[in-house]
Amino acid sequence: MLLILARHGNTFGPEDTPVWVGANEDLPLVEKGLEQSRAMGEALRSLNQLPDRILAGPLKRTRHGARLVGEVCGFTGEVEIDERLKEIDYGVWGGKTDAEITESWGESAIADWRDRSIPPTGAGWSPTVETLKSNARSVLDSVSRDRSEDTVVFILTSNGVLRYFHELLAGQDAPTEDAKVKTGHMVAVRITADSRELLGWNLSPDAFVEALRS
Repeated sequence: MLLILARHGNTFGPEDTPVWVGANEDLPLVEKGLEQSRAMGEALRSLNQLPDRILAGPLKRTRHGARLVGEVCGFTGEVEIDERLKEIDYGVWGGKTDAEITESWGESAIADWRDRSIPPTGAGWSPTVETLKSNARSVLDSVSRDRSEDTVVFILTSNGVLRYFHELLAGQDAPTEDAKVKTGHMVAVRITADSRELLGWNLSPDAFVEALRS
């Protein structure tokens, strides 16, 4: 089977000040984010990789993005909303800029998360790391039960959640600084009865198409 994971598109426009957007910041996609969603759908359509299932987290940016991907690639089923794919609640960091967080927590706290996937202590993040890891494992197990060669599953979620799929798919020795997935970018994994092959991580839609055609 082909498993595709992706991060939703942009929730900030060029005139907006980006802030940390977690489970409590249920922002919609801006125009660029809508374009990114359509581009992912176009990538699937150009490869003739019509998903058998599409799953998404429950927030606006993932629900709407997944539906757009499905519309563009020709998917006619229902998008499955899965609470296990809901973005992390960033606690007191939610809705704050990097500058505001740095003032209270220091630059190292942000670097620990972005480069090493280490959440800050005492910031009220939830769920726990153990729960996030368990959710990633259970989602992966549930979607990969049908490992037929022509099965395609597409999952749209958020950056924080995707980090917990990275170790599962890239291996325990994979550099943690590679775990980030940019907005509108994709992950491709080939799963057979006895193996998982990571075809690409953090791929733009164009790079995704190249990876699968090579």
